[in-house]
Amino acid sequence: MNDTRTAYLNGEFMPLSQARISPMDRGFLFGDSVYEVIPAYDGRFFRLEAHIERLHRSLDEIRLDLGMADSDLRSIVENVKDRDGGGDIAIYIQVSRGAPTTRDLRAPRGRPTVFATSLSPKGVSDEIRDHGVPAATARDIRWGACHIKSTALLANVMAMQEAGEGAVEAIMIRDECVTEGGSSNVFVVRDDRVLTAPRDHRILAGITRDVVLEVLGELSIESSEEQIPESALHSADEIWITSSTREVWPVTALDGDAVGNGIPGPVWRAVDARYQDVKRAQ
Repeated sequence: MNDTRTAYLNGEFMPLSQARISPMDRGFLFGDSVYEVIPAYDGRFFRLEAHIERLHRSLDEIRLDLGMADSDLRSIVENVKDRDGGGDIAIYIQVSRGAPTTRDLRAPRGRPTVFATSLSPKGVSDEIRDHGVPAATARDIRWGACHIKSTALLANVMAMQEAGEGAVEAIMIRDECVTEGGSSNVFVVRDDRVLTAPRDHRILAGITRDVVLEVLGELSIESSEEQIPESALHSADEIWITSSTREVWPVTALDGDAVGNGIPGPVWRAVDARYQDVKRAQ
């Protein structure tokens, strides 16, 4: 069955089922590409400028010139959103170094491939609010530049395989400390303090992560960006995972053991309620 979603590809809008990219594209051959996922609620983008800024940071890190004004970028994501019905939606946008005629690790100069389409955000369902979600730990075997939002996600895929079928997320451990989830940032509540890994090359600092830190400040809940030992993860009162499509999910089971009382905790409930207020007030 054809996918009826809209695709934007190098200047043209079309049904996603009709989008075609060369097999020589460096995003396909090397993962030489970066991406963003931008949520919208009631047809209005949430933290659009922050996502565009992070896309530019990733592009700068890999020395790729988008060759496009921010106004054109905004027009692309707005257009895809509106063509696919607006409402609660997310827009995926990916930029690769293009499709040269030869396979060569040296980065060529040329036209980048710009692709965008829509996704369905997961949000926080009533089921998740009542029961939370299970997660599992996995080894963090990724490279040394995780702050770049790269499409080269094989190590993340392998972490999810290690986590197993029952886990909705792999919480990755490196040097006996928590880094992040396979597609999320991680927060840990212990002794009335909320901890998350520091913003450095070992994690992709999420836009949702930043909003949660803002919310914690508004609620006068003590928080800190610091290294979290794996032992602190396993003795946490609460664990949360955050991303643009998930928002803030409470983890109530880790590696088969209950987290805290095995139900979404009171700190998460306060943060989730305030997060929903922030969304509505955008």
